[in-house]
Amino acid sequence: MNRFGTSFRLSIFGESHGPAVGITLDGLPAGIPLAEADFEADLARRRGGTRGTTPRREADRPQLLSGLYAGRTTGAPLTILFANDDTRSGDYADLTHHYRPSHADRVAAVKFDGCNDPRGGGHFSARLTVGLVAAGVVAKKLLPAGLRFDTRLVAVGGETDPARFEETIAAARADGDSVGGIVECRIEGVPCGWGEPFFDSVESLAAHLLFAIPAVKGVEFGDGFVVAARRGSANNDTILDAAGTTATNHAGGIDGGIANGNPIVVRVAVKPTPSIARPQQTYDAATGCLEELRIRGRHDACVALRGAVAVEAAMAVVLADLYLRIPSTPCRPAPSSAD
Repeated sequence: MNRFGTSFRLSIFGESHGPAVGITLDGLPAGIPLAEADFEADLARRRGGTRGTTPRREADRPQLLSGLYAGRTTGAPLTILFANDDTRSGDYADLTHHYRPSHADRVAAVKFDGCNDPRGGGHFSARLTVGLVAAGVVAKKLLPAGLRFDTRLVAVGGETDPARFEETIAAARADGDSVGGIVECRIEGVPCGWGEPFFDSVESLAAHLLFAIPAVKGVEFGDGFVVAARRGSANNDTILDAAGTTATNHAGGIDGGIANGNPIVVRVAVKPTPSIARPQQTYDAATGCLEELRIRGRHDACVALRGAVAVEAAMAVVLADLYLRIPSTPCRPAPSSAD
């Protein structure tokens, strides 16, 4: 439900317009240096207020409530809280019955028998990704120093020229509309052998957590769906040396669900923000009819702008979970023929 992970475990909580949102991390080893300042760079990447993002401005100051003493993790669960200070709940007063298209409003009302919190999307809101980003910061401090993350937007509204991203977003906003985007995360330095066969493969764990990010509708590794149109001879990654270096990286650094030592490459499709300024026709449970809906509130014209750091955080969490599964002692040698 609201938990993820085997060795590095997350438990997420809160609602968009409740008092606070946050996350609890369990399985974190003791002794990792950690301070409030460590979170600022990644939280700034997620923060709203810049062009194309929501005008909602939350300070997002992490309150480290437990699991930390004298600047180091204690081995106990680490709980990180973020206060919700900049809320306008009145903008959502009608959404208990007049459901926004492509939002969780209706399904949440059905699943929880109308007891869900509809303000700002409640527990389904992208506001909760602030906790995921915080978990990513901790995960990256846990991972070996040689790992390097490079995460960027590679498409916005179908446009692939970064010089035109801002123009594309501005045009959509001027029309009272929104655009989606594609985030690419490239991770170098992941050793060969990380990951498990089948259900805990690098891809399956990563896809699980990536699809938990609100607005994510597609995930692909390496060349992804393009490979379906190729022949094997064109898609195979030739192994060049004993280190496993490959001439190409169509597989995105993963074979058989296991990291192969080449860069892991994942791309994530983020849908257009469904809360748009244009009037929309949508079902109103109070009247039983289609009625015009004009959505109030403050919303991103392109949520992928702030989603990139959440994608990176998700990948860091998955790798931290796999890293903690590696035995701390070397494998026993295989028995000799005389045994």
